[in-house]
Amino acid sequence: MAAAGAALALGLALAAAVLATVLRRRRATAAGDGGGRVCVAVLGDLGRSPRMQYHALSLARHGRGVDLLGYLRDRPHGDVLRSGEIRLVPVAELRGLRVGPKLFQYVVKVIVQAIQLLYTMLKIDKPSYILLQNPPGLPAIAVAWVACLFWRSKLIIDWHNYGYTIMSLNHGKNHPLVQIAKWFVYEKLFGRLSDYNLCVTNAMKEDLWVNCNIKAVTLYDKPASYFKETPLELQHRLYMKLAKDYEPFKPRTEAVSSNAQRSAFTEMDEKNGHVIKTRGRPALLISSTSWTEDEDFSVLLKALEDYERYINEGAKLPSLVCVITGKGPLKDYYNGLINKLHFKHIQICTPWLEAEDYPLLLGSADLGVCLHKSSSGLDLPMKVVDMFGCCLPVCAIYFDCLHELVKHDENGLIFRDSNELAEQLKMLFLGFPTLEGKLHSFRKNLRASKQLRWDESWDQTVLPLLGQNE
Repeated sequence: MAAAGAALALGLALAAAVLATVLRRRRATAAGDGGGRVCVAVLGDLGRSPRMQYHALSLARHGRGVDLLGYLRDRPHGDVLRSGEIRLVPVAELRGLRVGPKLFQYVVKVIVQAIQLLYTMLKIDKPSYILLQNPPGLPAIAVAWVACLFWRSKLIIDWHNYGYTIMSLNHGKNHPLVQIAKWFVYEKLFGRLSDYNLCVTNAMKEDLWVNCNIKAVTLYDKPASYFKETPLELQHRLYMKLAKDYEPFKPRTEAVSSNAQRSAFTEMDEKNGHVIKTRGRPALLISSTSWTEDEDFSVLLKALEDYERYINEGAKLPSLVCVITGKGPLKDYYNGLINKLHFKHIQICTPWLEAEDYPLLLGSADLGVCLHKSSSGLDLPMKVVDMFGCCLPVCAIYFDCLHELVKHDENGLIFRDSNELAEQLKMLFLGFPTLEGKLHSFRKNLRASKQLRWDESWDQTVLPLLGQNE
């Protein structure tokens, strides 16, 4: 009871602050037009929300003032920080209430979060639009809609997935919270209140229309301009930087010449600065993850065990350096599994890369692996989008709408289990680096595809929507 009373008191205090802010702001901006500003909001970590950062950068490129609102755990990309049009609006991250049943804790958290988020949205300058990521949509969609009523703004929801399917990863499909979220149809009801809707796949576009009567426009994730193949000199510089902290990037043998500077993959003549790839270099395999339940990395670890066995049985395969980047709740668990493996021909490291280094590493790698399995079967892994921007071939685990991105045997391969992945690794790396049959073919196809970049796709899809409110 004491905890409930404290939560209620906090809620009343925040509600009073919100009301005061509303009245003050409405008086100050009653005659204004918002100056074409846009609030780009996500009830999550901005540093790990690349699509919302891309939205902000595209808006800024067209002269729009942007309030980029969300948690500030990880640093956003440098382009966002350097933009004079983008203002970061931090949202204080709530820690869960630890008293009472979990359902009670969740309800109290949602109520306090709603008041806090509304207060934050009403502190910013008047926006013409609020562009909100979903999920998480509870309570963000309802709060953004209320804020739009006060500001007389338009609400745009960018549908990445459904909240209840994300919850099911943590709690299971039959958990009461998941069932409540599903049958309460919060997203379905409040999603209809938006003025415009974006989504990430045609499969989601169809599902929104058929099941929710929500009309959406597909805006596929596209790579930003800085996702591209990395020149050899930059590769060497990156490898030398990473070698300071990570053993797999250090050279296996001493340089033949005292004038040479070596990494595991490259060698630079310090006299003339010329960089070459080392003979007998390992293959560089990269995967990125949020270390959550929708990615089962035991699949990759089992495939690597099979790969090691192939080498021991005499297959002409290169040594592997496997880099798994990212942060998340299951990282310690998988690091524990990795530490129990004793490979002779495979090295694994799990770094957290600076935002500017991640595209450089993708553009330097030989193969990407994606273990993302969509909770709804309606979204696509952005990590593969970024890999394709770097012309990096991919092996990706199967789910329903993956074909909208990965074309099997054209720009990569699709697998269903660890055995199939192991066979694909064996086939792709046989004779490497002298022979790069399929890898070369996939990379050549990616280069020739001349896929749209984010800026071009955004200008074609989103910019016309914004013009309708001017």
